[in-house]
Amino acid sequence: MAVIGRNVICVGTGNEGNKATHTSGVLGNSNEVVPLQIGDYERSINLQIWKQYVDEIEFSLEHPNGEVAGPFREELGIQRFRLGDTEILIYYGEPKPFSTAQEIYLDFIPVNTYVDTGVWKINLIPKRIVDGTYDMWLPSGSVLNQGTRFLYPMPETTLTIPSTAQKVVSVGAYDSRYQAVADFSGRGYTRENRLIKPDIAAPGVNIMTTAVGGGYRTQSGTSFATPFVTGSAALLMEFGIVRGNDPYLYGEKVKAYLIRGARHLLIEPYPNQLLGWGENVIIRSHGRKSVKSSVSVHFPNTETKHFFHNFEENLPGLDAK
Repeated sequence: MAVIGRNVICVGTGNEGNKATHTSGVLGNSNEVVPLQIGDYERSINLQIWKQYVDEIEFSLEHPNGEVAGPFREELGIQRFRLGDTEILIYYGEPKPFSTAQEIYLDFIPVNTYVDTGVWKINLIPKRIVDGTYDMWLPSGSVLNQGTRFLYPMPETTLTIPSTAQKVVSVGAYDSRYQAVADFSGRGYTRENRLIKPDIAAPGVNIMTTAVGGGYRTQSGTSFATPFVTGSAALLMEFGIVRGNDPYLYGEKVKAYLIRGARHLLIEPYPNQLLGWGENVIIRSHGRKSVKSSVSVHFPNTETKHFFHNFEENLPGLDAK
């Protein structure tokens, strides 16, 4: 969709940065153990292991009671095992037409009502290593019970789909009160190709919004940061397309202007995995409305400055900087 027609698609990077649902590492010539804690009352859990197809890796699973199954070898179809009162389904995927990576998918299914709780251990066994990098993901933290997590999580590469797409504007969140990164904000870079994501960041902590049933309430999340950037993109497209100043001001061109105008917070270097290229400056919220007209530096003409000046004046209660 991002390459069809004149549009800009803005996507939040998700709220998995502090959920301990991702871990990663580089496998060498020795085994590596990844501990996974499963909390109480989980009715089912799935786990994805991603690696490069060129690497040949086996693995075994250790139940919290010490019982071990495996090693599991790469085979077509579903492999089915039982540990304690939990059934394990394992599926080795194949590379895709657009990816050289391989997914190993595990399903934890309770024999009775709940998956066995405690610390499970995933023992990675290298057979032929060329690249060695691997990533593991659990489902979103919002669907897991408290206590289900990797014991040694990695907050990087916690972007949620579709914010990993190259042609969208991926938006992270920061706390505008303290000029600090929001710990929940999904972080880059992408696993494949190491794309710089997020592209840009906007306020996403304690944002005033409408409430179900009427009234207002504060909310946090990248879903509340993304509208700031969506509005900024709309302003640029209005200036370029609607007002006839640049009929090609959409897509990656809008992203380029947003990135060039981004302001750096107190984090170095830029770009980085937390905030991408920096803070969106066309519309910012620091406890009050404000518009930064410095974007006009990219359109060095009087008409552009007049457009943003009028925009500032026409918003009631606006304190422009």
